[in-house]
Amino acid sequence: MKYFSLLAIIIAFSCSPVDEPEIPQKEPENQEVTLTLADPNATEITRALYSNLWRLQSEGFMFGHHDDLIYGREWYAEAGRSDTKEVCGDYPAVFSVDFAEIMDDRHETSDLNDHRRRTILEARARGEVITACAHLNNPLTGGDSWDNSNVTVVKEILTEGSETSIKYKVWLDRLADFVNNLKDENGELIPIIFRPYHEHTQGWSWWGSQCTTQDEFIDFWRFTVDYLTQDKSVHNLIFAISPQLDGVASPQRLLYRWPGDEYVDFIGMDSYHGTNTNALAGNVKNLAALSKEKLKPCGVTETGIEGVRDNNGQEYAKYWTQEILTPIIGKDISLVVMWRNKYDPQYGGYHYYGPWAGHASAGDFVDFYESSFTIFSQDLPDMYTMATGVTVN
Repeated sequence: MKYFSLLAIIIAFSCSPVDEPEIPQKEPENQEVTLTLADPNATEITRALYSNLWRLQSEGFMFGHHDDLIYGREWYAEAGRSDTKEVCGDYPAVFSVDFAEIMDDRHETSDLNDHRRRTILEARARGEVITACAHLNNPLTGGDSWDNSNVTVVKEILTEGSETSIKYKVWLDRLADFVNNLKDENGELIPIIFRPYHEHTQGWSWWGSQCTTQDEFIDFWRFTVDYLTQDKSVHNLIFAISPQLDGVASPQRLLYRWPGDEYVDFIGMDSYHGTNTNALAGNVKNLAALSKEKLKPCGVTETGIEGVRDNNGQEYAKYWTQEILTPIIGKDISLVVMWRNKYDPQYGGYHYYGPWAGHASAGDFVDFYESSFTIFSQDLPDMYTMATGVTVN
């Protein structure tokens, strides 16, 4: 266990195994605070997780990896395996999954949905945090998430009684059925940080900036939250928004098409900034400030460099400490989630963003793991018991 209070971290700073940059000394975050969830009927365990997401961000940040328990660079659907664990000996604190194949027309053909359920249960049993995105197919054209050929998709979804609206509600019904039956070993519904319509600042998706107006996106977000919580009685979701900010951006960019404080629980930020650490550092600083202003926990919900390579295309041996730890250290965010490691046992490409044992940065990742500021599975406090001094309405 390497989880300490921030005060203890600062006292022990000179003894840290990682050459960490100095940060201004500050007292641990212990004042009482009241937070508000979008769902007034959220389960008690969901409220507890939310309280700890807030409290934890003054202590360090949780490391997460998308699909880490489902497949890795050299393995596929093998219980207990994790590329992260095989490098540092511990699981990520945050397990990220994709709900799209549970929801859309692939729900009957996907070979991974049973494994998604299994790994969510495994992560929860260890006390880890689960987050989910959804690369949904285009419900109007039948194309994939990246099919932005028609700008009326969201408009059609919002048109009551339309064929696309009826179809999309079925997709939401499948999600509701899945999460309403996702229970831990004590029979409690498992809370999920759900971030629908991620990277809406970009134009690549059918819900993004190229295919929707501001009002359409906001109405779409609100419809989704209301339909799930009110019509389908889903009360174990924490709703996270996640604009994509790659370069240096103004604080206002984080509020692009903001659906309203009453409809957002968690402020995320996807960041594919390459090695532009100044951009990441500045944007994370703004993210942390917005979190305090709105009293909503925050984090980097997706990031990484494909192949973990430097600007010369070579494996970046010091990536983890120089490009992730250094720009984020000392800033109050709760999590940083790396994108996936595609299953590719023949090494036919470089579509991986997280650690794996065959990469030149593996040793640096161990240093990253040993930092007092990074939180992995074994470092977690009880995330599912209400944090002291935090009230969640």
